[in-house]
Amino acid sequence: MNAGTVLERINKGLETLRRSERKVADVVLADPHGVVRMTLAELAETVGVSQPTIVRFANAIGCDGFHDFRIQLAQSVALGIPATQSVIEAEDGTATLVSKIFDFSITSLDHVRRHLDPQALDRAVGAITAASRVVFIGLGASGIVAMDAEQKFPLLGVPCSAPIDTHQQFLAASTSTPSTVLVAISNTGRTASILDTVRVARDRGATVVGITGGLSPLAELSDIALIVESLDNTDVYTPTISRLAQLVVIDTIATMTLLRRGESALDDVREMKIRLAQMRTGLPHQGGADRRGAT
Repeated sequence: MNAGTVLERINKGLETLRRSERKVADVVLADPHGVVRMTLAELAETVGVSQPTIVRFANAIGCDGFHDFRIQLAQSVALGIPATQSVIEAEDGTATLVSKIFDFSITSLDHVRRHLDPQALDRAVGAITAASRVVFIGLGASGIVAMDAEQKFPLLGVPCSAPIDTHQQFLAASTSTPSTVLVAISNTGRTASILDTVRVARDRGATVVGITGGLSPLAELSDIALIVESLDNTDVYTPTISRLAQLVVIDTIATMTLLRRGESALDDVREMKIRLAQMRTGLPHQGGADRRGAT
């Protein structure tokens, strides 16, 4: 029961707790910030249980006593309260609303970070670095992520595209070769047209990298599956976190790809940023040869 933050473990383990321990859990989930500041005696008095019950509760959720529980709770609070404990209410003021949305986003991104498989990420970056062509596909919110990826990757020297129409995606997959990498992005991993396109790309010998929210048909079809497991949330007001998590994973892949391509790729990106700055300011641009002292 040690996986996840202490608040995540409490939420997942509620049904396994004794009745007295459940009372402790309810108080902790209702006011984790306040509980962090309580002593053992104060928490026992607030809940209306004995101090040994508090200790048993701490042990039941994977902590080594009350002191360890308080430390882990403080760390969990510092990352933001999980979405299940920061439900947005219609009467929330601006400051409360901002706090809840940012807490939810920060906590969810940390959850993704802790559950992302670094070995799968390494394999995906290796495949993209060696590719002659990269195709990003996605629909809806995932399609926006695919277009964001298309904007980044040409700067790294990787010819790429992000067709947004399902027919265009299918055509791109149909012209794949064994040196093509198809990056399929789908939080559910069950969109029929995405799965059809992936199958065509695989038949053509392309390497498929799937970015998906969990074990799914897309994950099963992918040569390399990147599970981007964001926190489940049913609150109608809370923005979908999967797109933000996918964007961060794409940024990570782009950065790792650039680093693997070496100093010449870094020089190209530096040159590009200088030119972009010149476009914004109107100042004369000094080319790469001039900056190195050539005449």
